[in-house]
Parts: sequence; structure tokens; C-alpha cells
Amino acid sequence: MRFALSNTGKTKSVFREYFEAICIAILLALFIRTFIVQAFKIPSGSMLPTLLIGDHLLVNKFIYGIRVPFTGKIIIPIVDPSKGDIVVFKFPKDRSVDYIKRVVGTPGDTVEIKNKKVFVNGIGVDDPHAHVSSPAVLDAQVSPRDNFGPILVPEDRIFVMGDNRDNSYDSRFWGFVDQKDILGKAFILYWSWDIDKSLFSVERLKSIRWGRIANLID
Repeated sequence: MRFALSNTGKTKSVFREYFEAICIAILLALFIRTFIVQAFKIPSGSMLPTLLIGDHLLVNKFIYGIRVPFTGKIIIPIVDPSKGDIVVFKFPKDRSVDYIKRVVGTPGDTVEIKNKKVFVNGIGVDDPHAHVSSPAVLDAQVSPRDNFGPILVPEDRIFVMGDNRDNSYDSRFWGFVDQKDILGKAFILYWSWDIDKSLFSVERLKSIRWGRIANLID
């Protein structure tokens, strides 16, 4: 008597192999995104001319320390944010939104702005990245944009500003960033194009900024 052999076991084995491979890939991707590197897109001009609308960048998530997911608590410190770093963080007024700005003041620093000029600990900061587009100087009673402080940066906080100084909603307007809300330091551009052009259109393809791709961010 002859019996046909069933291939059910083999089928299940192949299915299981694919399922395990997919699960491992997902877990690895989540681990990398949570602890190592994450991609972000620039939607506004607050960091012009350093970062353009449509720039896509990678953020180093472990440079400031290994954190507990969801809480932001640092369990293994590495280095503290430094003045001049470009950081991505959860917006204090709406933590579901991610912001990107440059660190101007760190804990213990006194920050002041006089007629658009930034002073840290009483010393004028010559920031080559700062861009001023308007000659008008606003009084502190009207807006903190051009005249602000002095104010002391508290422990575990940072003071941030956009490079596009006249068109940036930053610490001058809403205060400090808690270091536990820092997601990481921007370090490289991996893509850039004009997002105002229609997706999948010839105009969008023509707008690719090839010269910016793979540029380090400073």
C-alpha cells in the first residue's frame, strides 16, 4: 500500500521562517529608530539658510545618552548638549510635535539679546549661522524677538534659537527645552528637494538638490 507524503510541515516551516524574519526586521528597525538614528524632514524655514524646507536629515539619538523609551530619562549619560549643536526635540507646548533648533544656552548660562545681538554670559556671540532678514528692531515690550532677557538657563534645560532669527518661534517666545525631551543631534542630510512641488511630478524630480545630499550638518 502506498501513501502520499504531506508537505504541510514544509509549508509551515517556510511560513514560520518568513514570519520570524519579518518580526526580527521590525524589532531591529524599532530598536534603531528608538536608540540609534531617526529620520526627520524640515517643514519650515526657521533654520534657513542652514536647513532648507524639504531637507531630510538623520538624527543621532544616542549621542546625549541612552534613554528610557517614552520617558526620555537618561540611564547611560554620554555627553551633554553643547552650544552650537542642532537638536531635534519635543515641542514643549505640544509634545506630539517635533522641533529643530540650535542650542544657544546650556545650564548655568545667562542669555540676553540686545538689538538682535546674542550675548551669553555677557559675551557677544558671533554665530556665522545666524541669519537676520529684517533691519527693523522690535522693542522688548512689543516682542522678545530682538530684545530679550537676561535670563538664566536652569539645570537640565537648554535655550534654543532658529538660525533664521527674524522668523523662528523658539525659546525667546516659549521658554526652555527640558533635556529629557531632546530626541537627538542632527548630523547628516540624506535627501533634499522642493516639497512644494507636486509629488511624483517632473517638477519635483527636477527640484532634487543633489549638492546637499550626504552633507554633514553643523
